[in-house]
Amino acid sequence: MTGKLGLDPALVARARELARRAGQPVVDLARSHTTVSVERAVLRLAGVTGADPDGIPWVNRLVDAVVADVGLGHGVAVPVFDALAREQIADVTLLAQKAAAGSVRFAQPTGKAATAARKAARRAVGAGVRQIDRRRAERDRLVKRYGDPRQRPWIYLIVATGDIYEDIPQAQAAARAGADIIAVIRSTGQSLLDYVPEGATREGFAGTYATQENFRLMRAALDESSKELGRYVRLTNYASGLCMPEMATLAGLERLDMMLNDSMYGILFRDINPIRTFVDQRFSRQVHARAGIIINTGEDNYLTTADAVEEAHTVTVSQLLNEYFAHEAGLADWQLGLGHAFEINPDLPESFRLELAHALLARELFPDAPLKWMPPTKHMTGDVFRGNLLDGFFNLVGAMTGQGILLVGMMTEAVVTPWLSDRDIALQNVRYVLGAAGGLHEDFVPAPGGFIQQRAHRVLGEAIDLLERIGDQSLLTAIAEGTFGIMKRPADRGKGLDGVAEHEADYYNPATEILEGDRP
Repeated sequence: MTGKLGLDPALVARARELARRAGQPVVDLARSHTTVSVERAVLRLAGVTGADPDGIPWVNRLVDAVVADVGLGHGVAVPVFDALAREQIADVTLLAQKAAAGSVRFAQPTGKAATAARKAARRAVGAGVRQIDRRRAERDRLVKRYGDPRQRPWIYLIVATGDIYEDIPQAQAAARAGADIIAVIRSTGQSLLDYVPEGATREGFAGTYATQENFRLMRAALDESSKELGRYVRLTNYASGLCMPEMATLAGLERLDMMLNDSMYGILFRDINPIRTFVDQRFSRQVHARAGIIINTGEDNYLTTADAVEEAHTVTVSQLLNEYFAHEAGLADWQLGLGHAFEINPDLPESFRLELAHALLARELFPDAPLKWMPPTKHMTGDVFRGNLLDGFFNLVGAMTGQGILLVGMMTEAVVTPWLSDRDIALQNVRYVLGAAGGLHEDFVPAPGGFIQQRAHRVLGEAIDLLERIGDQSLLTAIAEGTFGIMKRPADRGKGLDGVAEHEADYYNPATEILEGDRP
């Protein structure tokens, strides 16, 4: 038996093996399929930029034109670079513009023409990957120059005005007040757009549109704050929805530090087709691995729709699956911000002890991962005094169990969009608890055989039982039956299915070739 919970190492190893068994068929599916967003990400790495007068990105126009002529299953890189050579066009964005006008046709070349197109595609995409490498090296230099926050957990705070030029001063004010990570919440509904908007945006709904220019503006602003404060301030956005691979690519190019990226969130809560999601997720995580980006997974969302006690084991199962998918894509443990949340009904007897058990179980199952600990939302009522107290208890659990990333809870959470003053009070709460009890995890040891240990063992056992059932029936079937978050999502339905294709025999993706070939 090991750790504060006395977990059986054999059972923990069994849980990981079952997660691998459940996840491997999904990985095989992802490796044998592509999507329009994967192919658009490839062309973004190759240099396609900009949008047409209607705001539709040229990369969308180019992929649509290729698919119309030769289909999706070959990949778009070879037809595109073959057309560049045939038409004697030097710029891939110009090719996209001509394709949108109907003046270029695409074909799947063979022989020497195919070989030449592959080489040209790899050179162009390789230049984009090298830019991501440079941005990662730049982050490393800035962290060395300015330093990291002095303590864990890192304090994670959200801005979400809809206007990037309003977000920036709010983010800088939050950093001055103690936030270590700024998350720019994405505009409601953007996950269902099958394109990435272009340019800086000033109108969003409950959030700000995620665009490359908005990424660039916020990163530059937080670099100013890092210099001012003498600590590197990290930036978070979203690699989820129908454009997950493109978001990951743009984040790498603009040196974002964290991205929301969960294996099943889009399936369960946005009704995006499961196959589309798993294919997009694998490519996006390969890019995250290369860019040195920490992913944040979304298990906390399950507990907003399902009971946080009865379904606690589904969180553990999802964490184990997210870990497997992440490792397979090349992510290291330090990049796994696995999610969980303080969402047990506070009126339930022993709710605080249950929260401790669940949080400590996650901490001990994933000792090298910077777990992302999420505040209460489901049971916030609008009573701001009670809400602030709940957030204090949430912060205390984070301190007692050594969480890595603590999302600042606010007393108006899930009731109204918090005011700046709400954020300031919430940060005071965090600073007090971490200042007074930040090292308490060194002293806190649950009683051997007591309530907390027994509860953790029970959740792990239920997680193993569920993983065994998933392995017998398949993960896609389990998702279709509503196993996670009580959402039923069949594999043959959902948004984005028409943008998925099985690989043809001559499928070629230079980005995947580079990202997989350069792995240690």
